[in-house]
Amino acid sequence: MLIMNSYNLQGKLAVTHCFSQTKTTFELCIPSLSIILSTPRAPTLLYVITCSFSFFLSTKTILQLFLSISPSLPTHSLFVPLIQTSLFIMVVEKINLNSCQFSQHETRNADHISDKKKERWKKTPPKAHNIPCCFLFLFWVWILVLATCLKPVLCEDEGWDGVVVTASNFLALQAFKQELVDPEGFLRSWNDSGFGACSGGWAGIKCARGEVIVIQLPWKGLRGRITDKIGQLQGLRKLSLHDNQIGGSIPSTLGLLPNLRGVQLFNNRLTGSIPPSLGYCPLLQSLDLSNNLLTGAIPYSLANSTKLYWLNLSFNSFSGPLPASITHSLSLTFLSLQHNNLSGSLPNSWGESLKREEFFRLQNLILDHNLFTGNVPSSLGSLRELNEISLGHNKFSGAIPNEIGTLSRLKTLDISNNALNGSLPATFSNLSSLTLLNAENNLLENQIPETLGTLRNLSVLILSRNQFRGHIPSSIANISTIRQLDLSMNNLSGEIPVSFDSQRSLHLFNVSYNSLSGSVPPVLARKFNSSSFVGNIQLCGYSPSTPCPSQAPSGVIVAPPHEMSKHHNHRKLSTKDIILIIAGVLLIVLITLFCILLFCLIRKRSTSKTENGRGAGRAGTMRTKKGVPPVATGDVEAGGEAGGKLVHFDGPIAFTADDLLCATAEIMGKSTYGTVYKAILEDGSQVAVKRLREKIAKGQREFESEVSVLGKIRHPNVLALRAYYLGPKGEKLLVFDYMPKGSVASFLHGKFGFANRGKLIHSSGTETSIDWPTRMKIAQDMARGLFYLHSQENIIHGNLTSSNVLLDENTNAKIADFGLSRLMTTAANSNVIATAGALGYRAPELSKLKKANSKTDIYSLGVILLELLTRKSPGVSMNGVDLPQWVASIVKEEWTNEVFDADLMRDASTVGDELLNTLKLALHCVDPSPSARPEVHQVLQQLEEIRPERSVTASPGDDSIA
Repeated sequence: MLIMNSYNLQGKLAVTHCFSQTKTTFELCIPSLSIILSTPRAPTLLYVITCSFSFFLSTKTILQLFLSISPSLPTHSLFVPLIQTSLFIMVVEKINLNSCQFSQHETRNADHISDKKKERWKKTPPKAHNIPCCFLFLFWVWILVLATCLKPVLCEDEGWDGVVVTASNFLALQAFKQELVDPEGFLRSWNDSGFGACSGGWAGIKCARGEVIVIQLPWKGLRGRITDKIGQLQGLRKLSLHDNQIGGSIPSTLGLLPNLRGVQLFNNRLTGSIPPSLGYCPLLQSLDLSNNLLTGAIPYSLANSTKLYWLNLSFNSFSGPLPASITHSLSLTFLSLQHNNLSGSLPNSWGESLKREEFFRLQNLILDHNLFTGNVPSSLGSLRELNEISLGHNKFSGAIPNEIGTLSRLKTLDISNNALNGSLPATFSNLSSLTLLNAENNLLENQIPETLGTLRNLSVLILSRNQFRGHIPSSIANISTIRQLDLSMNNLSGEIPVSFDSQRSLHLFNVSYNSLSGSVPPVLARKFNSSSFVGNIQLCGYSPSTPCPSQAPSGVIVAPPHEMSKHHNHRKLSTKDIILIIAGVLLIVLITLFCILLFCLIRKRSTSKTENGRGAGRAGTMRTKKGVPPVATGDVEAGGEAGGKLVHFDGPIAFTADDLLCATAEIMGKSTYGTVYKAILEDGSQVAVKRLREKIAKGQREFESEVSVLGKIRHPNVLALRAYYLGPKGEKLLVFDYMPKGSVASFLHGKFGFANRGKLIHSSGTETSIDWPTRMKIAQDMARGLFYLHSQENIIHGNLTSSNVLLDENTNAKIADFGLSRLMTTAANSNVIATAGALGYRAPELSKLKKANSKTDIYSLGVILLELLTRKSPGVSMNGVDLPQWVASIVKEEWTNEVFDADLMRDASTVGDELLNTLKLALHCVDPSPSARPEVHQVLQQLEEIRPERSVTASPGDDSIA
């Protein structure tokens, strides 16, 4: 037994010495071990190590290590109680170990142990030595169970998605949140403890292995800026903050993220330039910064991203050339740089660096609305995958390269609004997939290739405003998919091919302003209005006013010329017959003259009696304000029966012609059409009377036919025509409801554009600013009225200005002067268009077209929207540019408060988003390209989305404008 105890003592001494050395080494390694705590598995791993060595570490060492580990410990639901239980076991174990006789001093050197202590040890029962060892055995079993329970947390990648992020990621997210303004409270879930960040508890955050990999917060109304601390999220793969109102610059630290794959920041208010460091993200695949306020040049480094396939920088203010390095990118499939200020020539190096085993993947090349010059690169023919080329609205010149005709997958080709010359390449017949070809407004000439008829998928063909000559290819009519064909404003001659009569898919057809001749095929004449054919002097049959000469009136049989000749020579008139014919003609003339003289004498006497009997009464009722002429002359008989014609459109007669002619008149304004008076009838009621200028209206029969149509139009946002009057001397008067608040122009700029600008003058004499809800209501009312005219009545206004949008007592807007072009001669309408241009409301294309359409009305509507936003008059030149150009220049340079009316900026904190969105819509409406402008129903829809209709409380007494 003594020998066994001696062996036990030596074994324990050896084990204790070994543990002592391990303890010292482990304690020295604690500072180094703490460094790796940022790795996801490190906290749990160090915890297990601590448990393993806890039976020989000091209590101080255990606490020191746990204090180092605690900031990064995962707060798993099972992990916390297990840690607490394990810590309790370690403390109990330390107490047991300390109760043993193996102190550190006693086990350091076995030779120094006294005989007395050896004897004491020998006398100790073996059971006492085994208590700590048994407890230690149970503890090791507990560690095994613990490791088994935590295996899913320790070993699986997805396990960390249910815990908080690492400390560095948490701090970066906190800084990210602090730099943003969150009016809707979407980031409320981002708590200060970090709990739930990776378990779906934090909005827009996704994690993997304890690191943030996705920040996705689109359409949240966020403002503020993006923090530079975002560069600390080393695991970030996707940053999606599009469709917010985030400003500031793009942080350069984004380029320090090695795992970044996608950046979607479009539709924000970002300023500054693109950081070149973004080009050094090795895994970057998608970069969309469109529709911001970014400036500067496009970094050459973007081509370094060998995996970048989507690059959208459109609708910004980038300047400078297109980097040639981008043309060598093998990964790009989508490149959109439209609506910028990029200049210079396009590099002619597309695909030049390709090896045989490589190919260029670009499918969409969108560069329209820039300032590019030079020739269209022939190397574009190397991009075999292209299905869209958009180069419109630039300054390209020269011929269209034949190489483009080799792109068999090309579906859209837009080269409009440039200075390209020469012919359409014959190779275009190889573009078998082409659905849209737009080459309008260039200098293209010669004949339109007959081979275009081989493009069986072609849907839209626009070749207007060029110098094409020759015949219209009949093969185009054989394209079954053709929906839009615009060949207007060229030098085409000959007849319209009759094969178009069998074309059923056409929805737009325009051959106006050419030199075409012959008759229009009947189906085309019925399907499209006269505006599709006007401007061709020798073309006939497209309207009742342009019958073809060969068409005889129905029911009349014309004899052949030889038969007429026979009949003519059958009998000659005698001298007696000739004398009788002359005498009869003279008798008829004398009778006619006598009747005319008799009628004049009777009329003169009747007029004299009327004037003598009612002269005093007429003098009393024909009141006019000083210097203002009456509405009509007084030589019309009372009641208007003998001297004129008054026609009412609404129910019982509200007033007679005599009431109208005797009313007090006050001039309200003058326009190209005539003079508008405010007429106060004898019963005190008020009407507005427009007296049309002489010699600008059509003849009486045509006038009455057209005005009867206008008199039936009724809509809450269209000013109703109540009656019209035709005077004995050709006077033409139109009677409307009187609008007490005048026009939008006087509403914004003060009466006649001078005093009280931007103020409402109430009957009480007080002034109030025009708030944004009122202006938006006016905008929505205008859109509703114009939508009704376009869609229900098929009426193009043609002269829409803020002066003929009137306001009633509740500030409801009503469109006036609609359809007046139907009452006027062609010369008068041309004068109206020219005047609209001088006032700043005319669409640019009207300088050539000379005929208004729905898109020109949209342009005018956009100008009025800008007028409501800026309170600047379109007719006043601003540094030599009109209102749309001035606003566009301010927007491109920087977003400043100079654009909006100062009265609106006072409420910018609450209506700033609505102002911005309305400005974007207005600029869309005044786009120089008619095809880019929205339809009126789209304008109305967007206005209603920007500010859903709410009640606008009218101030008491605002029933007049002084």
